[in-house]
Amino acid sequence: MSIIEPTKVIGQQELLNPTEREKFFDSLVSTKELGCTVKKDGTTFRLFAPRASQVWVIIYENYDDEKGQEIKMVRDSSGVWEYFSLGRLYGKSYSYRIDGPKGNGEKFDSLITVGDPYSKAVVTKNNYHHPAKTLILDTKYNWEGDTFVVPQNHNELIVYEAHLRDLTAHRSSGVDSRGTYLGMTEKGKTGGLSYLKELGVNAVEFLPLQKFGNIEIPYRDSTVLSDGGEFNTWNPYSRNHWGYMTSYFFAPENYYATDGTMTKEEYNGIDGRAVKEMKDMVKALHREGIAVIMDVVYNHVSQYDYNPFKYIDKFYYFHTDSNQNFQKASGCGNDFYTSRLMARRLILESIKYWMQEYHIDGFRFDLATMIDWETCKQIADEAKKINPNVILIAEAWGGGKYDPPGFSDIGWASWNDRFRNGVKGQNPYNDAGFIFGRYQDKNSKQSVMSFITGTLRENGGMYLQKEHSINYLESHDDNTMGDFIRIATGTATETTRVANLDEHVKLTPVQLALNKLAAMFLLTSQGPLMIHEGQEYARSKVIAPTSASDPRIGMIDRNSYEKDNETNYLNYHHRDLNRELFDYYQGLIELRKQYPIFSNAPKGAVEFLRNDFEFVIAFKLDSKKAGKIAGKTDFLVILNGSSTTATINLPKGKWSVIANDKKISLKKPLAAALKTVTLPATSGMILMQAGK
Repeated sequence: MSIIEPTKVIGQQELLNPTEREKFFDSLVSTKELGCTVKKDGTTFRLFAPRASQVWVIIYENYDDEKGQEIKMVRDSSGVWEYFSLGRLYGKSYSYRIDGPKGNGEKFDSLITVGDPYSKAVVTKNNYHHPAKTLILDTKYNWEGDTFVVPQNHNELIVYEAHLRDLTAHRSSGVDSRGTYLGMTEKGKTGGLSYLKELGVNAVEFLPLQKFGNIEIPYRDSTVLSDGGEFNTWNPYSRNHWGYMTSYFFAPENYYATDGTMTKEEYNGIDGRAVKEMKDMVKALHREGIAVIMDVVYNHVSQYDYNPFKYIDKFYYFHTDSNQNFQKASGCGNDFYTSRLMARRLILESIKYWMQEYHIDGFRFDLATMIDWETCKQIADEAKKINPNVILIAEAWGGGKYDPPGFSDIGWASWNDRFRNGVKGQNPYNDAGFIFGRYQDKNSKQSVMSFITGTLRENGGMYLQKEHSINYLESHDDNTMGDFIRIATGTATETTRVANLDEHVKLTPVQLALNKLAAMFLLTSQGPLMIHEGQEYARSKVIAPTSASDPRIGMIDRNSYEKDNETNYLNYHHRDLNRELFDYYQGLIELRKQYPIFSNAPKGAVEFLRNDFEFVIAFKLDSKKAGKIAGKTDFLVILNGSSTTATINLPKGKWSVIANDKKISLKKPLAAALKTVTLPATSGMILMQAGK
């Protein structure tokens, strides 16, 4: 190992000049294994801290020790600080102290201890600083033959976006270990794993599971400001529930373990059980044929805690402005410098780690346009070496950029927000879509028809192939589709308190019809699709009463990121109230799985039928043109977004109705059709012609 004196490399005045600093950063790269490595001969600690003048590793006997054995590390010529200890230090924990240049914008502070950015498990204290120690843990696990379960053809993906806790935290879930990784392994319960199986989805996309800053700065406490000097006037819960504030890219969130707690000043993750319990969850989902997709955030990091990157080297790991402050194009307090060589290496190693160590099937990348293109390309290259069929999904906007076509060009899928807006609308007050008998923004009948075949570039869309278009109508952001429809139909507002929650949740006939039509449009469109938690029963997010001084308690919520309470938790009693809609989704999912022509038909097999109605779209799925995937069954789908009935002439043949505005019936046709069919307003119909 090449050792040099740090003062001979850094700390010189000229290196504080931004131009010289950039040259210095570009000159450093290392391939050494970073983090804590335990081998037969001992334990090695390595931290990349390019401009630090000194780094100390502090090794603790117990997770709650205030002091430990403090050791000076030594720096090599690539900016890696290292210490080797004899003995395998499993069971102990450690943290770092880092000192470095002082000056405008610098954040080096040797009085603050931080966890290792390569931590595989951390123990954290419950306050907004999130003081952390890295656990030295043996992560060996018996996978019992488990492997990836991604459908070979991504067009067959039926993704369920959900927050881990939301799936089982409500008492109606019937789960014993509510709100935990292990809660998702329990079978035969109303909620959780059995619910996903009952619905029929084949993938679950979890909101962030990486360790994140789940406690935020105190509400209306003028003595506490964020890094950017903000005073919390907006979050009376002082919490982050969704998880888009990553602190440690290799460690699972320990609050979701069976010993998780949010009690103030208590510790989370004291024995690292989250590592095993998350693996148990993945294995249980895989056994049921459900792929696991992780929502990951590499465009920014946690804003309020002692995030290690800020104290290792702010200027290496973050974009800064001319005043040396954090840039905030992400809207989250800081923007991670993904193109830095060692930052890129960390992102790539994080992705590979989750695939190899946790058998994760795919990833959805938050604000992916803020990750540089070279890193995105290398993510695909490296991930496909492990699993050639890995799922890579971009949120293809952020930082003022919008580029679904760019991600399609490099082989990634992305959320198709144009599909969402064209079918449902973007704003429930004045910008509704097809299901309401309107064309949103610049959409037309032609553009909405193109959504059905994959929003392909050859038809004026964004994607090279339909596998890249993740069709969806609802996500964790903004109103649920159920609430969008309630507001758009004038039966609810976001400023009126809900007097009776059950009555509010129960769909009116008009609301039910709109939800069903949207479901049929989504589930008969080509390519992969995503359903958000509770969409299948028109979930309403009404702000639940808690001890927080939220002035909007009882009102509909469109941004529930901070609410770890019944505002977000799935109430399965509400599923029962709207069981007809749940059954409708379930039937459409089964239809799609039983007949791949609904997801994977060649473009030429989708034949649109002309009609005289502005808001009626009808198309035939031709089995002869579809090839092997179709067998000998043709289908006809008719979607009536208008407010009047529509009579449609049918192609020649013997057609049977298998889905209408009431139900889906795959075992026995609902009716035989002759030359025409009449659809009620705001409804859909599916017909089949078998055995040609």
